[in-house]
Amino acid sequence: MGHDHSHTHGITATGQHRKRLVAVLVITLAVVLVQVVGAVLSGSLSLLADAGHMLSDAAGVTIALLAAWIAGRPASDQRTYGYQRAEVLAALANALILIVISVVIFTEAIRRIGSAPEVSTDIMLFAAILGAVANVVSLLILHGAHHESLNVRGAYLEVLGDLLGSFAVIAAAVVIMLTGFNAADTIASVVIAILILPRAWSLLRDVVDVLLEASPKGVEVQMIREHILSVAGVTDVHDIHIWTITSGVPVFSAHVVVEDGVLNARGADQLLDKLITCLGSHFDTDHCTFQLEPASHSEHEAHQHA
Repeated sequence: MGHDHSHTHGITATGQHRKRLVAVLVITLAVVLVQVVGAVLSGSLSLLADAGHMLSDAAGVTIALLAAWIAGRPASDQRTYGYQRAEVLAALANALILIVISVVIFTEAIRRIGSAPEVSTDIMLFAAILGAVANVVSLLILHGAHHESLNVRGAYLEVLGDLLGSFAVIAAAVVIMLTGFNAADTIASVVIAILILPRAWSLLRDVVDVLLEASPKGVEVQMIREHILSVAGVTDVHDIHIWTITSGVPVFSAHVVVEDGVLNARGADQLLDKLITCLGSHFDTDHCTFQLEPASHSEHEAHQHA
Protein backbone atom coordinates (compact mmCIF):
# COMPACT_ATOMS: atom_id res chain seq x y z
CA MET A 1 0.00 0.00 0.00
CA GLY A 2 1.47 3.31 -0.99
CA HIS A 3 0.55 6.89 -0.33
CA ASP A 4 1.92 10.06 -1.87
CA HIS A 5 0.81 13.08 0.08
CA SER A 6 1.34 15.44 -2.80
CA HIS A 7 1.26 14.95 -6.56
CA THR A 8 2.15 18.47 -7.54
CA HIS A 9 5.49 19.73 -8.73
CA GLY A 10 5.67 23.39 -7.81
CA ILE A 11 8.12 25.97 -9.02
CA THR A 12 11.72 25.12 -8.16
CA ALA A 13 13.89 27.09 -5.75
CA THR A 14 15.83 28.71 -8.58
CA GLY A 15 12.62 29.62 -10.41
CA GLN A 16 11.37 31.46 -7.35
CA HIS A 17 14.36 33.82 -7.53
CA ARG A 18 14.54 34.28 -11.30
CA LYS A 19 14.18 38.07 -11.12
CA ARG A 20 17.13 38.31 -8.75
CA LEU A 21 19.28 36.31 -11.14
CA VAL A 22 18.27 38.50 -14.09
CA ALA A 23 19.22 41.64 -12.14
CA VAL A 24 22.60 40.17 -11.20
CA LEU A 25 23.18 39.10 -14.83
CA VAL A 26 22.59 42.65 -16.13
CA ILE A 27 24.89 44.17 -13.50
CA THR A 28 27.60 41.58 -14.12
CA LEU A 29 27.63 42.01 -17.91
CA ALA A 30 27.88 45.78 -17.54
CA VAL A 31 30.86 45.48 -15.21
CA VAL A 32 32.55 42.89 -17.45
CA LEU A 33 32.46 45.37 -20.31
CA VAL A 34 33.98 48.12 -18.18
CA GLN A 35 36.68 45.83 -16.76
CA VAL A 36 37.70 44.40 -20.13
CA VAL A 37 38.11 47.90 -21.54
CA GLY A 38 39.96 48.91 -18.37
CA ALA A 39 42.25 45.87 -18.58
CA VAL A 40 43.12 46.60 -22.20
CA LEU A 41 43.83 50.28 -21.51
CA SER A 42 45.74 49.67 -18.26
CA GLY A 43 47.58 46.47 -19.18
CA SER A 44 46.47 44.83 -15.91
CA LEU A 45 46.31 41.02 -15.87
CA SER A 46 44.56 40.96 -12.51
CA LEU A 47 41.81 43.23 -13.83
CA LEU A 48 41.46 41.03 -16.91
CA ALA A 49 41.35 37.98 -14.62
CA ASP A 50 38.60 39.60 -12.56
CA ALA A 51 36.71 40.40 -15.78
CA GLY A 52 37.11 36.80 -16.91
CA HIS A 53 35.79 35.56 -13.58
CA MET A 54 32.80 37.88 -13.85
CA LEU A 55 32.19 36.72 -17.40
CA SER A 56 32.08 33.15 -16.11
CA ASP A 57 29.58 34.37 -13.51
CA ALA A 58 27.41 35.79 -16.27
CA ALA A 59 27.61 32.50 -18.16
CA GLY A 60 26.74 30.60 -15.01
CA VAL A 61 23.74 32.79 -14.23
CA THR A 62 22.55 32.45 -17.83
CA ILE A 63 22.79 28.66 -17.54
CA ALA A 64 20.91 28.78 -14.24
CA LEU A 65 18.11 30.86 -15.77
CA LEU A 66 17.79 28.52 -18.73
CA ALA A 67 17.79 25.54 -16.38
CA ALA A 68 15.08 27.13 -14.23
CA TRP A 69 12.94 27.57 -17.33
CA ILE A 70 13.56 23.97 -18.41
CA ALA A 71 12.89 22.69 -14.89
CA GLY A 72 9.51 24.42 -14.92
CA ARG A 73 8.28 22.24 -17.77
CA PRO A 74 5.57 19.79 -16.71
CA ALA A 75 6.24 16.18 -15.78
CA SER A 76 5.40 13.36 -18.18
CA ASP A 77 5.11 9.59 -18.14
CA GLN A 78 8.72 9.39 -19.34
CA ARG A 79 10.03 12.02 -16.88
CA THR A 80 7.85 11.74 -13.79
CA TYR A 81 9.75 14.51 -11.97
CA GLY A 82 9.81 16.70 -15.04
CA TYR A 83 13.11 18.43 -15.82
CA GLN A 84 13.89 19.60 -12.31
CA ARG A 85 17.31 17.92 -12.33
CA ALA A 86 18.32 20.36 -15.08
CA GLU A 87 19.04 22.86 -12.31
CA VAL A 88 21.51 20.49 -10.69
CA LEU A 89 23.26 19.92 -14.02
CA ALA A 90 23.50 23.70 -14.47
CA ALA A 91 25.07 24.00 -11.03
CA LEU A 92 27.58 21.32 -12.09
CA ALA A 93 28.41 23.37 -15.19
CA ASN A 94 28.90 26.46 -13.00
CA ALA A 95 31.36 24.63 -10.76
CA LEU A 96 33.35 23.32 -13.73
CA ILE A 97 33.45 26.79 -15.32
CA LEU A 98 34.87 28.21 -12.09
CA ILE A 99 37.59 25.56 -11.99
CA VAL A 100 38.58 26.14 -15.64
CA ILE A 101 38.72 29.92 -15.20
CA SER A 102 40.86 29.52 -12.09
CA VAL A 103 43.36 27.28 -13.90
CA VAL A 104 43.57 29.64 -16.91
CA ILE A 105 44.19 32.67 -14.68
CA PHE A 106 46.83 30.84 -12.66
CA THR A 107 48.63 29.63 -15.80
CA GLU A 108 48.76 33.11 -17.33
CA ALA A 109 49.96 34.61 -14.05
CA ILE A 110 52.80 32.09 -13.85
CA ARG A 111 53.77 32.88 -17.45
CA ARG A 112 54.10 36.56 -16.55
CA ILE A 113 56.39 36.02 -13.57
CA GLY A 114 59.67 37.85 -14.16
CA SER A 115 58.29 39.98 -16.97
CA ALA A 116 55.58 42.11 -15.37
CA PRO A 117 54.62 44.92 -17.80
CA GLU A 118 53.90 48.52 -16.91
CA VAL A 119 50.37 49.08 -15.59
CA SER A 120 48.19 52.20 -15.74
CA THR A 121 47.04 52.22 -12.12
CA ASP A 122 44.42 55.00 -12.43
CA ILE A 123 42.28 53.05 -14.89
CA MET A 124 42.99 49.79 -13.05
CA LEU A 125 41.89 51.23 -9.71
CA PHE A 126 38.72 52.85 -11.11
CA ALA A 127 37.56 49.68 -12.85
CA ALA A 128 38.34 47.54 -9.78
CA ILE A 129 36.37 49.83 -7.44
CA LEU A 130 33.44 49.85 -9.85
CA GLY A 131 33.55 46.05 -9.91
CA ALA A 132 33.62 45.86 -6.12
CA VAL A 133 30.57 48.14 -5.79
CA ALA A 134 28.66 46.12 -8.40
CA ASN A 135 29.53 42.88 -6.59
CA VAL A 136 28.27 44.23 -3.28
CA VAL A 137 24.97 45.18 -4.93
CA SER A 138 24.69 41.72 -6.49
CA LEU A 139 25.37 40.03 -3.15
CA LEU A 140 22.61 42.05 -1.51
CA ILE A 141 20.22 41.03 -4.30
CA LEU A 142 21.05 37.33 -3.87
CA HIS A 143 21.28 37.34 -0.06
CA GLY A 144 18.89 34.87 1.55
CA ALA A 145 17.97 33.16 -1.71
CA HIS A 146 21.38 31.45 -1.80
CA HIS A 147 20.27 29.17 1.05
CA GLU A 148 17.40 27.77 -1.02
CA SER A 149 18.89 26.89 -4.42
CA LEU A 150 22.16 25.36 -5.59
CA ASN A 151 22.11 27.58 -8.66
CA VAL A 152 21.50 30.75 -6.69
CA ARG A 153 24.16 29.61 -4.25
CA GLY A 154 26.53 29.07 -7.17
CA ALA A 155 25.86 32.60 -8.40
CA TYR A 156 26.27 33.97 -4.86
CA LEU A 157 29.63 32.23 -4.36
CA GLU A 158 30.87 33.41 -7.73
CA VAL A 159 29.93 37.02 -6.96
CA LEU A 160 31.58 36.69 -3.53
CA GLY A 161 34.71 35.43 -5.24
CA ASP A 162 34.51 38.39 -7.61
CA LEU A 163 34.27 40.80 -4.68
CA LEU A 164 37.38 39.32 -3.09
CA GLY A 165 39.05 39.43 -6.49
CA SER A 166 38.16 43.11 -6.86
CA PHE A 167 39.72 43.79 -3.46
CA ALA A 168 42.87 42.02 -4.65
CA VAL A 169 43.00 44.20 -7.77
CA ILE A 170 42.44 47.35 -5.70
CA ALA A 171 45.25 46.33 -3.34
CA ALA A 172 47.57 45.64 -6.29
CA ALA A 173 46.78 49.01 -7.84
CA VAL A 174 47.53 50.82 -4.58
CA VAL A 175 50.82 48.93 -4.13
CA ILE A 176 51.93 49.75 -7.67
CA MET A 177 50.96 53.42 -7.24
CA LEU A 178 52.92 53.72 -3.99
CA THR A 179 55.95 51.54 -4.73
CA GLY A 180 56.12 50.92 -8.49
CA PHE A 181 56.16 47.16 -7.81
CA ASN A 182 54.43 46.01 -11.02
CA ALA A 183 54.63 42.34 -10.03
CA ALA A 184 51.81 43.08 -7.57
CA ASP A 185 49.44 42.81 -10.51
CA THR A 186 50.62 39.27 -11.26
CA ILE A 187 50.46 38.32 -7.58
CA ALA A 188 46.88 39.61 -7.39
CA SER A 189 46.02 37.40 -10.38
CA VAL A 190 47.33 34.34 -8.53
CA VAL A 191 45.33 35.35 -5.45
CA ILE A 192 42.15 35.57 -7.55
CA ALA A 193 42.78 32.09 -8.97
CA ILE A 194 43.33 30.67 -5.49
CA LEU A 195 40.18 32.36 -4.15
CA ILE A 196 38.01 30.77 -6.83
CA LEU A 197 38.96 27.12 -6.29
CA PRO A 198 37.59 26.46 -2.75
CA ARG A 199 34.19 27.88 -3.66
CA ALA A 200 34.09 25.86 -6.87
CA TRP A 201 34.96 22.70 -4.92
CA SER A 202 32.25 23.38 -2.33
CA LEU A 203 29.59 23.78 -5.02
CA LEU A 204 30.84 20.72 -6.91
CA ARG A 205 30.69 18.62 -3.74
CA ASP A 206 27.08 19.60 -3.07
CA VAL A 207 26.10 18.87 -6.67
CA VAL A 208 27.70 15.42 -6.46
CA ASP A 209 25.75 14.74 -3.24
CA VAL A 210 22.49 15.47 -5.07
CA LEU A 211 23.44 13.37 -8.09
CA LEU A 212 24.45 10.47 -5.82
CA GLU A 213 21.13 10.90 -3.96
CA ALA A 214 22.75 11.45 -0.57
CA SER A 215 20.54 12.42 2.35
CA PRO A 216 19.98 16.20 2.48
CA LYS A 217 22.22 18.13 4.85
CA GLY A 218 20.86 18.46 8.37
CA VAL A 219 18.53 15.47 8.04
CA GLU A 220 18.97 12.88 10.82
CA VAL A 221 17.67 9.59 9.46
CA GLN A 222 17.82 7.87 12.83
CA MET A 223 15.68 10.59 14.42
CA ILE A 224 13.06 10.24 11.67
CA ARG A 225 13.11 6.47 12.12
CA GLU A 226 12.50 6.81 15.88
CA HIS A 227 9.60 9.21 15.39
CA ILE A 228 7.94 6.91 12.84
CA LEU A 229 8.29 4.00 15.27
CA SER A 230 6.60 6.11 17.96
CA VAL A 231 3.35 6.29 15.93
CA ALA A 232 0.70 4.00 17.39
CA GLY A 233 0.30 0.79 15.39
CA VAL A 234 3.81 0.87 13.83
CA THR A 235 6.05 -2.07 14.75
CA ASP A 236 8.99 -1.53 12.40
CA VAL A 237 10.27 0.66 9.57
CA HIS A 238 12.85 -0.19 6.92
CA ASP A 239 14.00 0.68 3.40
CA ILE A 240 14.15 4.35 4.34
CA HIS A 241 15.32 6.51 1.44
CA ILE A 242 15.80 10.28 1.57
CA TRP A 243 17.19 12.19 -1.39
CA THR A 244 16.88 15.46 -3.31
CA ILE A 245 15.50 15.91 -6.82
CA THR A 246 16.72 19.51 -7.01
CA SER A 247 17.15 22.38 -4.58
CA GLY A 248 14.07 22.71 -2.40
CA VAL A 249 12.55 19.39 -3.56
CA PRO A 250 13.49 16.66 -1.05
CA VAL A 251 11.85 13.22 -1.32
CA PHE A 252 11.16 10.53 1.29
CA SER A 253 10.05 6.91 1.07
CA ALA A 254 9.89 4.02 3.55
CA HIS A 255 8.36 0.61 4.19
CA VAL A 256 6.36 0.71 7.42
CA VAL A 257 5.38 -2.51 9.20
CA VAL A 258 2.13 -2.16 11.13
CA GLU A 259 -0.10 -4.28 13.33
CA ASP A 260 -2.46 -6.45 11.29
CA GLY A 261 -5.56 -4.91 12.85
CA VAL A 262 -4.61 -1.45 11.60
CA LEU A 263 -4.85 -2.38 7.94
CA ASN A 264 -8.51 -1.80 7.37
CA ALA A 265 -9.64 1.06 5.13
CA ARG A 266 -10.23 3.59 7.89
CA GLY A 267 -7.31 2.52 10.04
CA ALA A 268 -4.82 2.68 7.20
CA ASP A 269 -5.99 6.15 6.21
CA GLN A 270 -5.67 7.43 9.78
CA LEU A 271 -2.24 5.87 10.13
CA LEU A 272 -1.01 7.50 6.93
CA ASP A 273 -2.22 10.88 8.12
CA LYS A 274 -0.30 10.39 11.38
CA LEU A 275 2.84 9.34 9.54
CA ILE A 276 2.66 12.33 7.20
CA THR A 277 2.12 14.69 10.12
CA CYS A 278 5.03 13.12 11.97
CA LEU A 279 7.29 13.34 8.94
CA GLY A 280 6.27 16.92 8.19
CA SER A 281 7.31 18.03 11.67
CA HIS A 282 10.86 16.71 11.18
CA PHE A 283 11.50 16.78 7.45
CA ASP A 284 10.09 19.47 5.15
CA THR A 285 8.80 17.69 2.04
CA ASP A 286 5.60 17.35 0.02
CA HIS A 287 6.95 14.24 -1.70
CA CYS A 288 6.62 11.31 0.70
CA THR A 289 5.65 7.70 0.05
CA PHE A 290 4.86 5.05 2.66
CA GLN A 291 4.42 1.38 1.84
CA LEU A 292 2.37 -0.22 4.63
CA GLU A 293 3.07 -3.87 5.37
CA PRO A 294 1.17 -6.14 7.84
CA ALA A 295 3.39 -7.53 10.58
CA SER A 296 2.29 -11.10 9.81
CA HIS A 297 3.69 -10.88 6.27
CA SER A 298 6.88 -8.92 6.83
CA GLU A 299 9.27 -11.81 7.52
CA HIS A 300 10.17 -12.19 3.85
CA GLU A 301 11.68 -8.71 3.88
CA ALA A 302 13.60 -9.15 7.13
CA HIS A 303 16.91 -9.20 5.30
CA GLN A 304 16.12 -5.73 3.84
CA HIS A 305 15.45 -4.03 7.17
CA ALA A 306 17.46 -0.87 7.69
